[in-house]
Amino acid sequence: MKVLVAPLNWGLGHATRCIPIIQHYLSQGDEVILGGDGDSLLLLKRTFPSLRCIDLPSLELRYTINTQQRGFYLRAIWALIRFTIADHYYLGQELAKERIDLIISDNRFGCFSRDVRSVYITHQLYPILPHRLRIWQPIARAVHARIYKRYDEVWVPDHADPINNLSGELSHGGPFDKYAKYIGPLSRFSNPVCKGMIRNRQISSKNYSIVAILSGLEPQRTIFEQELLQRFSDATEQALLIRGKVSDPHTVINKGRLTIRPYITDEELISVVQSAHLIITRSGYSTIMDLEALGVLHKAELHPTPGQSEQEYLAQILMHRLGSFSAISPSKMNSASGPRWTGTRPTASPPGRS
Repeated sequence: MKVLVAPLNWGLGHATRCIPIIQHYLSQGDEVILGGDGDSLLLLKRTFPSLRCIDLPSLELRYTINTQQRGFYLRAIWALIRFTIADHYYLGQELAKERIDLIISDNRFGCFSRDVRSVYITHQLYPILPHRLRIWQPIARAVHARIYKRYDEVWVPDHADPINNLSGELSHGGPFDKYAKYIGPLSRFSNPVCKGMIRNRQISSKNYSIVAILSGLEPQRTIFEQELLQRFSDATEQALLIRGKVSDPHTVINKGRLTIRPYITDEELISVVQSAHLIITRSGYSTIMDLEALGVLHKAELHPTPGQSEQEYLAQILMHRLGSFSAISPSKMNSASGPRWTGTRPTASPPGRS
């Protein structure tokens, strides 16, 4: 069987959670073709260098520098419409060239075909809009449902249990649950090698007390990086800042007790987070799935991307459920004691679920 896997290039999370899916089909002897654009496709190319790739259109969209993302959602509507039309057209061109048996689209709205079995992956059956746009939320959810109803299957990378899950109301408790196939959390650390390292608690030879992992769209990724550099300027503990730049994985910068690296391998990341007592990161859903798979979610200090209501919601519900990690509010962070939602500091041992 020939399988096309095409994640959305919106940060790296959509690509990383496709890694176990790709590994699954390869283990069955199927041929997998990678589709996409930008850093997400580059990440998959480096993870699976022998696989063939198809270039698909890019979603040209950036966050604004203000924390409320004024104007972003209006621009996003038109950008998504253009992107969806272009994606569907270019996919049709590729399907005319060769036979594909299965299409797996991670949040690419137009990556489906009436002639090929098509699967849509999302953790947001019920998108949450910012408070000032909440009046439009029923319409946004209906439009999204109309999009994924065009696919033969909808895969939700979460547990089906309406209580013990990671995505909360984003994918549970509504009328569209019936369209979903809950396949469990997807993490790039779920392969046997990574599981063995996690189980054996393989520790890096270079111990870092704090590990900060950057991700997401510009300019907010760079703004977050500058805030962290200021925070670490007088660090008294060894800290590692991973910039999330797949295009330049080799440059290493040392500033006092801070080490800055553009990107590290999965095996390296497992080692450094095992020894760290604090992990600073965005509260993207794929990041949360990875932290859970690594067994280090209790060490997390989550920073939602300003104006991204999904990340704000995820940080809040997980903090309330687990009660053991910090979530920084999307206002300015000038120090480790920035404004927070309620919650306690990370502990040395995993908390019990309430």
